[in-house]
Parts: sequence; structure tokens; C-alpha cells
Amino acid sequence: MATATARTANANVTAQTELERRMLRQMLLIRRFEEKAAEAYALGKIGGFCHLYIGQEAVAVGSLAVLRDDDYVISSYRDHGQALARGVPATAVMAELFGKATGCSKGKGGSMHLFDAGRRFLGGHGIVGGHIPLAAGIGFAIRYKGGDQVCMCYFGEAAVNIGAFHEALNMASVYKLPVIFCCENNRYGMGTAFERVAAVTDVVEHACSYDMAAEVVDGMDALAVYAATERAADRARNGGHPTLLEVRTYRYMGHSMSDPLHGVYRTKEEVEEQRKRDPISQLALKLKEAGALDDAALQALDAEARAETDEAARFAEESPDPEPDELTTHVLAD
Repeated sequence: MATATARTANANVTAQTELERRMLRQMLLIRRFEEKAAEAYALGKIGGFCHLYIGQEAVAVGSLAVLRDDDYVISSYRDHGQALARGVPATAVMAELFGKATGCSKGKGGSMHLFDAGRRFLGGHGIVGGHIPLAAGIGFAIRYKGGDQVCMCYFGEAAVNIGAFHEALNMASVYKLPVIFCCENNRYGMGTAFERVAAVTDVVEHACSYDMAAEVVDGMDALAVYAATERAADRARNGGHPTLLEVRTYRYMGHSMSDPLHGVYRTKEEVEEQRKRDPISQLALKLKEAGALDDAALQALDAEARAETDEAARFAEESPDPEPDELTTHVLAD
């Protein structure tokens, strides 16, 4: 019995270590991908808006590691990280940013509108808060069909100012919809005057009035995000109860590529101070202290992420533009 218990304990340790290494690898991929996207944007290879996820990697990676393949994911316009963490190939994401026919949205969505129906990744949406009612609708469809799937809905803290946010949460609570509302609070929701939006703690507390579970989570810690999402997914699958997670994170880049790195609303010193909490460095340090990772292994993981990103950029460069007649495809019939 003691031997069997020891084997089980060792298996659990191994599984946890593999999970942590996988999450570290995914965060490295997102970081290197976004750096390459910034480079391509500066060279004029990516047009339109481009919102980078650098600094927020732990949110997507930690939360999506919990979900099953048959669960649903819907996001706002800062969606590169979620798409990659969901398993959309880096080649397909980069090609979409380049506006190429081989992109995951066939080159017609661009940075803000990444879709992969096969992986149940239902987009990037450019209207602030506009997709939150869609998440409630997905949750209603799951409940109506008697399924036990979950819908993960990502949005920024500025979306809590939108009436549809409150309406969707209210309906999710009333109908007991299996939705995890994940507010990525990166502290600087952008308005017309680039003013700081207050933290949404009051909104999290207000969610309790909807008879909805709510948690504040350290968004720079992938394992903390994982644990909170696991609790939320369990509530959703067992009774359909929705959850609001306020995940406090930080973006190291500007709001978009059109926004200066630090802008006029925060100092260089503030950003550098936040870099001490880098989610990649934190998880790498944890693995090193546990003896599960050394510098050589970390460099190898980083090299893999860089190689995958380089291949994605090459693929996007060499891919064809969409054909003109593609302009009228994917249009609903009258």
C-alpha cells in the first residue's frame, strides 16, 4: 500500500511538473510571437489595429489549460494570446495578422478577429463589451442542449462600463449559465482621453448581488489563474453556475501599436517595476527551485518558441493574398 501511494504521489508530481513546463512553453511562444508581430507591424507588414498581449500571458495560458477541447472561448480584440493558448497554429495566426488567405479567418479578420470554429474559438471582437452577451448566448445553448461544456469569456476592465456587461451577468445568473466571465484588468482601460479606468473590485463585489461567484486573482501567476479557473469550471459543469474572475494583470506594451510604449498616462519606472513580476520569469523560477528546470532547458524551450515564431513569419510572408471573389464569401443569404 505504501509503495502504491508513493507511486501515485510521484505520478501527481510528474503530471504537475509537465503542466507547469507546458504552460511555460506556451507563455514563451506568446511572448516571442508578439515581439515578432510588433516587428512586422513596424515594417508595415501588418496593417490596421494590433493589440499585443505582452505581460498578460499567464491569464490565457493559466485559464485555457483547464478547459476541454469541447468547451468554448470568446474574446475581445486583444486575442492573439488566447488563440495561441487555445491551440490555433502560430502560422495561421500570423498569416491572419498579415491579411493572408492562409490565416485562421482567411485574411479577412486581421488582428482583432481571430476565429477557429474547429477549436471552438469564437473570436476576437472589436466592439468593447459587445461579445459578452454572446458568451451568455453560448452558455444558454449549452444549457438548452443539456451539455456540460463551459464558455470562457475574456474582456478588459473598460468593458464593465458597458450596460451589456451587467445585463449579460444578470441573465447568466438568473438562468444559471455555464459561463466564466474573465475580466483581464490590466489597469489601463483606454478611453478617448487615455484616462486610467479604476480597478473593477467594486464590480466584482457587485457581482455577488447577481448570486454569482466572484474571485480576484493574481494575473501574473499562471498557477493562481489555473486554480481559480478550475474552481470556476467545476461550478459551471456542476449546476451551470457562472463565475466572474477579476484577473489583475499588466501589459508591458502600449494599448495598441499606435500607443507609445509608456504613453502619457504611466511612467517608465512604473513599467520597469511591474517587470519584476513577469509571469514567465516567475514560473521559470518556480520550476528551477523545484529542480525541474535548469538554464539549458529554459534556453531550449525559448529556442523552440523563437523557431516556431520565425516559421510563422516566414509562412505568412510566403502565403498568398485572398482572391477578390473571397470578398463575398461567408455572407449570410438574404
